[in-house]
Amino acid sequence: MDKIEEAIRAALVDGKLQCAQAFRIADEYQTEPLVIGQLATQLGIRISHCQLGCFKG
Repeated sequence: MDKIEEAIRAALVDGKLQCAQAFRIADEYQTEPLVIGQLATQLGIRISHCQLGCFKG
């Protein structure tokens, strides 16, 4: 998860992870977007610009 965490932190804009970036990271690391959302939550990072309502926040 360390590389995914690094990717999440590198993608932050104003301290938040944009939904499109969450999906890109999930695709890049061949995991479900839900996993990225859960990890972001554990890291205290909110998802912004949610396109489909997949991520609350």
